[in-house]
Amino acid sequence: MQAIILAAGMGRRLGEYTKDNTKCMVPVNGVKLIDRLLGQLSKLSLTRVIIVVGYKGKELREYIQNEWKEDCLLNIEFAENPVYDKTNNIYSLALVKDKLQEDDTLLIESDLILSDNMIPMLIQNPCPNLALVAKYETWMDGTMVRLDDDNNIVNFISKDAFDYNDVNSYYKTVNIYKLSRQFSQQKYVPFLEAYTKAVGNNEYYENVLRIISLLNNHDMKALPIGNEKWYEIDDKQDLDIAEALFADEKDVLRKYYGRYGGFWRFPQMLDFCYLVNPYFPSQRMKDELRANFDTLLTEYPSGMKVNTLIASKCFGVSEPYIVPGNGAAELIKVLMEETPNLKVGFIRPTFEEYPNRYDKDLQVTFVPNNEDYRYTADELMAFFGDKDIQQLMVINPDNPSGNFIPKADVLRLAKWCEERQIRLVVDESFVDFSVDYATNSLLSDDILEAYPHMVVMKSISKSYGVPGLRLGILCAADKDLIAHTKKKVSIWNMNSFAEFFMQIYNKYEKDYQRACDKFIAERDSFEQQLRQVSYLRIMPTQANYFLCEVLPPYKASEIVIYTLKQHNILTRDCSLKPGLDPEKQFMRIAVRNHEDNTRLAEALKTFVK
Repeated sequence: MQAIILAAGMGRRLGEYTKDNTKCMVPVNGVKLIDRLLGQLSKLSLTRVIIVVGYKGKELREYIQNEWKEDCLLNIEFAENPVYDKTNNIYSLALVKDKLQEDDTLLIESDLILSDNMIPMLIQNPCPNLALVAKYETWMDGTMVRLDDDNNIVNFISKDAFDYNDVNSYYKTVNIYKLSRQFSQQKYVPFLEAYTKAVGNNEYYENVLRIISLLNNHDMKALPIGNEKWYEIDDKQDLDIAEALFADEKDVLRKYYGRYGGFWRFPQMLDFCYLVNPYFPSQRMKDELRANFDTLLTEYPSGMKVNTLIASKCFGVSEPYIVPGNGAAELIKVLMEETPNLKVGFIRPTFEEYPNRYDKDLQVTFVPNNEDYRYTADELMAFFGDKDIQQLMVINPDNPSGNFIPKADVLRLAKWCEERQIRLVVDESFVDFSVDYATNSLLSDDILEAYPHMVVMKSISKSYGVPGLRLGILCAADKDLIAHTKKKVSIWNMNSFAEFFMQIYNKYEKDYQRACDKFIAERDSFEQQLRQVSYLRIMPTQANYFLCEVLPPYKASEIVIYTLKQHNILTRDCSLKPGLDPEKQFMRIAVRNHEDNTRLAEALKTFVK
């Protein structure tokens, strides 16, 4: 068996990365694509490797001849496409059509990065003509196919025929094929010659396979790759994602955590880092949002005046007391910058967005003196009583500890702050996950007016399960603060989807209540599963996550890397979080639905140091 690698393309979409190199010379985590691919091929018993070069072909040829000249396992030959800028890959393949007919062939495109298992999967399968395929994901572009029950490729889907209503039945070709010598001689090359004669050279070699598939003779079968990792690198974003997917252990967590979300770009990965309600919005609410998609996408959102009115209706707080934001993060920034020279009290460990927005020299920090990081309103009053602070930040329930101060005690703390002219900021983003959640919120005119020095922040992403909308609210009876905040944010600080969500939410309040009740029951069930993991100590919580101490000799980082690499599940290593005991190891695990939670619990049980 031989391999043919198509490497003539210019890779324009990669911009400066291919200014002086062809695509396969682009490094992923320090290793060039061509080196990774040749290294994988060198482990096989191949008679030769034929590389079709074009753009920057001289440089690529010299590099390979220099780097791989001592590798006796690879017999590397080259063919050149001199008109690479005027043709497409069908012409590159046509240049080596004679060689294609001399042996069974692995046909590979050079802009791929793939796991070491995938090419051996292809070779070991007994089918003579085979294409590696992956179940369609939103990031995929290019050639799609449909399969029958026996994994025969029955249709190649052209771009014009692509239908988003049918994506559940689509597979994406990985652009690695196994072609038998007989198939190349009797079918593929004759059709290739006829096709290029009729249509021209600025086409794709997959079009020939599409025509052959229409003969209904099932010459070509597909081999679904399952959960094997791969990526096709066409642009800068592809390169960025590939570097995370194929990062080594010492760098993988930085690559993922540094993205701050966007994990939907990673196929089938379960995200146990970010914190949302798994049971809301309801299907009916999502259907209503979907039905209005075209209008919401193409029309401008309202300005602050209208969005304030809608937020007031949605959350039951009078308009002068509420400001909606582009996520809580926008409002946190304005709030923390509004009092730049005052001493502020923080409780750690906590959500770092607040202290990160403030001068470290003006921070006064309370750390609970117990192994579960529990604290009460009385302990806060005792600690901060002589600290001369002007603002106190309380996350309730706290993140990552899950500590919860009952509503009556929060109001006692608010009265204490009022008497001392201390502004109390309560972030209740997770309060709807608490037991008796319906009575725990501070969002009412009566409460805000009774405690005018209290500010209530709420991220709608968390308990309402809509982080993609970027929606948050800031509430207070301090009208000057609210008016100042409204002036600080941009005139269109919210998109139409977030606005429409608030507009229709009240129709779905009962669905939301059912979702919260279902969540609390699932959290209890998940806690019991996590307690069966021998190396974890689970701390009590009233939020949608558990802070877990990782017991010696285990380390949080090795567990997180294991679940990511072996099970495609991402959790959070919290060991370096300020306020946590630096001598111990910690993880924060989000609560998802029962199926996902069970999958993580079972994965954790399989880890052995």
